[in-house]
Amino acid sequence: MNKLMRPIITIGLGLVLALSSAALSPSTMQGNPGAAAFFFQTTPTPQPKDLSQIGSTDGIAAMGFFIALIIVIPILLQRKSWMESR
Repeated sequence: MNKLMRPIITIGLGLVLALSSAALSPSTMQGNPGAAAFFFQTTPTPQPKDLSQIGSTDGIAAMGFFIALIIVIPILLQRKSWMESR
């Protein structure tokens, strides 16, 4: 009897969770708009202002410069130790 209790409880809890989740799904609340509005209250999102200008690559060029520095500086610092090992 004890060997069967754990699987029965697990399956029972799974069924309860599945059925309660199906009962609260939006598709079942289509006939009752008040219930659906309770679960899905949304606020309007303001549109962000577009500050970019067409053809502007200032940010891209600066980021490329910083990426190049991040790659080149460690190479230049390690170059002397690489030459000494030869």
